[in-house]
Amino acid sequence: MINRVLIRIKIVQIIYAYYQNGGKNLETAEKELFFSISKAFDLYNYLLLLMIELTNYAGNKISKAKRKLVPTAADLNPNTKFIDNRFIAQLEKNEQLMNFKENQKRTWDNEPDFVKNLCEKIMDSEVFNSYMASETSSYAEDRELWRKIYKTMIMNNEELDGLLEDQSLYWNGDKDIVDTFVLKTIKFFDEKNADKQQLLPEFKDAEDKDFASSLFRRSILNGDYYRHLISEGTRNWELKRIALFDTLIMQVALAEILTFPNIPVNVSLNEYVDIAKAYSTPKSGGFINGTLDGIVKQLRAQRKLLKQ
Repeated sequence: MINRVLIRIKIVQIIYAYYQNGGKNLETAEKELFFSISKAFDLYNYLLLLMIELTNYAGNKISKAKRKLVPTAADLNPNTKFIDNRFIAQLEKNEQLMNFKENQKRTWDNEPDFVKNLCEKIMDSEVFNSYMASETSSYAEDRELWRKIYKTMIMNNEELDGLLEDQSLYWNGDKDIVDTFVLKTIKFFDEKNADKQQLLPEFKDAEDKDFASSLFRRSILNGDYYRHLISEGTRNWELKRIALFDTLIMQVALAEILTFPNIPVNVSLNEYVDIAKAYSTPKSGGFINGTLDGIVKQLRAQRKLLKQ
């Protein structure tokens, strides 16, 4: 699940904290890196559980309406299409997700107001009402409903973003990327897989985990050399005048460019420019792009960088 985009972001963030804390213990910092990555994986599972919790709220609402002293005909004969959603029924039985819920003891039980408010908004939405009014019913339609709900009401949800950041500092800024993993998971759910449906793994493969460890260590262990290259590439600036975060983005970028022969230079450049645009100052993207481009040209001229 954790792709290289998120790995790069986590490495820059943890290396920034490493230097801010005096840069004393590489092993401790690396453990912090992998703990931070594991928390992003927790968030992925937690957001999958949110869809189940919203469905359960809707089911409880129907049950309470039936127990009114004077229930209406609608209360006694509700449309249960939403709570009978086959995609959610499959998700609720998923072995991997239920193991996460049991082992991590993480549920939405402590956020009843948020769940209630979000579910009410969903039930007022055009997406929901169109689904409920449809005379056709299929697993594909049930799954598509939740893809639409997630994309329109759970992504870019400022209240949810704030709630998640309050729950864990490690989730600050992770949700945008994790949202894409949840949508991918919804898309690939297949009814015939029942409770054995595979969720995304924490790492796609061992190579990505090795990439995280190697890039992190090279960025720090060869940091003096990379900062020398940055200083040479920014002669009109004193290195101390460049924002530390920008320096470290370039430091990690150079570690990747010089360490991994199979990653094209332009891929690395684009990734770290995007990190600068998203996490640093408005002008950082252009500054880092120009600086790294100049360093790459110099390294190629010196035959110290041969890959394209």
